[in-house]
Amino acid sequence: MDIKFYIGSNCGLCDNAKIQLDFFRDEYDHEIKIVTINIEEDDTLHEKYMLRVPVVEYNGVVLQEGNVDFVTLIEAYDELK
Repeated sequence: MDIKFYIGSNCGLCDNAKIQLDFFRDEYDHEIKIVTINIEEDDTLHEKYMLRVPVVEYNGVVLQEGNVDFVTLIEAYDELK
């Protein structure tokens, strides 16, 4: 299963979110694949997410955005499974 991780360049929140996502993936024995997408490489994504990054999405549903934390990711993901 893939998690989409939308980021921007030089984004401190994105750096922290990456660490939280690593903890999240470890919780599920690495069965989760994280696909990192830099919104600055796509004008449509940039317009949609520029004020929201980082954004973590699973099956088209945003699990969390902005200040991402491990516990909230787990809870949101488990609700959708």
